[in-house]
Amino acid sequence: MLTLRSVTAGYGGATVLRDVDLTVADGEVVALLGANGAGKTTLLRLATGLLKPQGGRIEFAGRDLTNSPPQTFARQGICLLPEGRGIFPSLTVRENLVVQARGRNLDASITAAAELYPVLGTRLRQAAGSLSGGEQQMLALARAYITQPALVLIDEASLGLAPLAVDAIYAALGRLVERGVSLLVVEQYAQKALAIADTVYVLNQGRITHTGAADGISAEEIYGKYLGIGA
Repeated sequence: MLTLRSVTAGYGGATVLRDVDLTVADGEVVALLGANGAGKTTLLRLATGLLKPQGGRIEFAGRDLTNSPPQTFARQGICLLPEGRGIFPSLTVRENLVVQARGRNLDASITAAAELYPVLGTRLRQAAGSLSGGEQQMLALARAYITQPALVLIDEASLGLAPLAVDAIYAALGRLVERGVSLLVVEQYAQKALAIADTVYVLNQGRITHTGAADGISAEEIYGKYLGIGA
C-alpha cells in the first residue's frame, strides 16, 4: 500500500530523515516509534504530501506520489490525524462534523461519530474546544470513520490524555482495524502501539534502526537497545 523507498527529507538546509525505507501493507498496522526529534512527524508529512522529499520515492497502491500535492494523497484514501487534536475548537461538534463530512451525508456522518463515541452524539451543539481532551481526540478520530480512508496516519493520539481516555482511543483504533483500514501509528506509549501493531519501525536520529514484528520486541527493549533511554 504505502511505500517509502530510500527517502531523505528535511527543512531548508537541515536533513531530518536519511535513506528511510518503510512499508505499510494493505490491512496492516505499523507502529513508528522514536524519541522526540527523531523525525516521526516529518515522515508523516511526507506520507501525506505536506513535505516533498529531497531524495527517494513515495508510492501508494503502486502509484508514484513523490511529487504530488496533498490533495492527491487525500484522494487516494490517505487520512492524517495530526498531533494536537486536529479540530476547530471554536466550532460546535456538529459544525466540526460538517467539515469532516466534506459533502457526505451529514446524518450518516453524525451517526458514524456517535457509533465511535456515543457522547459526541449528545454534544452536537457544544463548542468542540469545551470538550475534554479525550472527547476532542475522539472528535478528531471521527474523521477516519466518516471519510472511510484506506490508510490512517496517527500522530501521538494519546498525547496529554488520561489513561482511561487513552484506552478509549485505542479501542476506537481497534474498530478501524476491524474494518480493514491500514494504520501508521506514531505513539509516545510504546506498549500501547505494540499491542495493536503488526510491525514496528524504530526511528533514531533520522534513520530506521529496527524493523520487525511487533510481538517480537518489548517496549523496554526499544527504549534501551534502540533509543538508549530508560523506559
